[in-house]
Amino acid sequence: MRLKTLFCYSMLPLAFTHAAIAQLSDVEQGLISYIDTKHSEAIELLEKVVNINSGTQNFAGVTQIGEIFSEKFKALGMETQWIDGASWDRAGHLVAQKLNPNSSAPHLLLIGHLDTVFQIDSPFQSYQYLGDNIASGPGIADMKGGDVIILQALAALNDQGLLDGMNITVYMTGDEESSGDQSLARAHMRGIAQTADVALGFENGDGNPATAIPARRGFASWELRIKGNPAHSSQIFQPEVGAGAIFEISRILYRFYEELSGEKYLTFNPGLIIGGTELNFNGDEGRGDAFGLPNVVSQDAVARGDLRMISSNQTDRARAAMTRIVSDNLPLTRAEFIFDPGMPPFPDSEGNRRLLGYFSQVSEDLGFGDITAVDPSRAGAADISYVGEFVEMAIDGMGMGGANDHTINETGDLESMRVQAKRAAVLMHRLSQN
Repeated sequence: MRLKTLFCYSMLPLAFTHAAIAQLSDVEQGLISYIDTKHSEAIELLEKVVNINSGTQNFAGVTQIGEIFSEKFKALGMETQWIDGASWDRAGHLVAQKLNPNSSAPHLLLIGHLDTVFQIDSPFQSYQYLGDNIASGPGIADMKGGDVIILQALAALNDQGLLDGMNITVYMTGDEESSGDQSLARAHMRGIAQTADVALGFENGDGNPATAIPARRGFASWELRIKGNPAHSSQIFQPEVGAGAIFEISRILYRFYEELSGEKYLTFNPGLIIGGTELNFNGDEGRGDAFGLPNVVSQDAVARGDLRMISSNQTDRARAAMTRIVSDNLPLTRAEFIFDPGMPPFPDSEGNRRLLGYFSQVSEDLGFGDITAVDPSRAGAADISYVGEFVEMAIDGMGMGGANDHTINETGDLESMRVQAKRAAVLMHRLSQN
């Protein structure tokens, strides 16, 4: 059953209106009590999985984390499946489902990921409690804490006998931080999303549990390759020599800045540039070296960067403008522009805002205050971007509070894990009841 029939304007679910029940129901009180009782066990599980390296390229580590969560989901009566990632050179994905064909409850898709940015040779490898409910560790907030929140919320629902009447799919990817061939890596997830009604993402968002994300920007990557004519520098700009590769790449980058830097939610960043008479560049590793002399016109230049956007239309406009700028070459230079679409944006929608309102109402009913939307400029790309177009409503950022993710100073707020599990459990219960 699609949510457009469940949540029509003329009949919003009573539980989500401002006239909602002043106190939690007995079932919801039971959900809260269970999560409180099991909070110390949740922290123990978090410490266990944080201490296992699951950098994206550590396939064994990613698989091990998947196995741990798989056993936990099986204990809740869920069916689990490992989607092998060999065809896109990654470890794979964990899928856990509890589907009831006789239930009219909406199909909820819960999204997490098993991998981190910290590879096997990273100096940052272990969990450490820092005091005041704060712990550090690789991937603690991004997003092993979010994975534990998913499990705790579902365990609470199961404890109250609610899970059997729900339709739930948990999808934990093994390569969110670096997905390789995305058309292959997300095909299965996108297929499942087409059967779902609501998507809930448990990324850490902006690290503040008082916020959630109804829209995320997507990202693309691009590369410039420039060829010029090598010659003595005294002859630069002569008709037979031209401007050289470095002047041309500089022109292009500055024109990108001039034409595109003022558009809201559109950003682009040249993160690497190399130029000279001789150039060696390894695109897979993002590193290279160049040789050049002040008195020689540069022959080669390379720049690589990313593009962040809020909609597919914005992507198309930016790509067209960049292609036009690249083609207007300085004398005797040639430019090649390579554009990789990357991850799609997760655009804002009325349905997403409605779901954010429901989530905020749950938080207020629990006594945790309202939840506001994160500005898309502060929300990077995430796996929910692959499924947003298929569901009636979706939000992300329901994960663990924390700070400094993707750095060796990453921390997680352990109390926020309890709060978010309560919010998620009650939200899923109310969605499924209405």
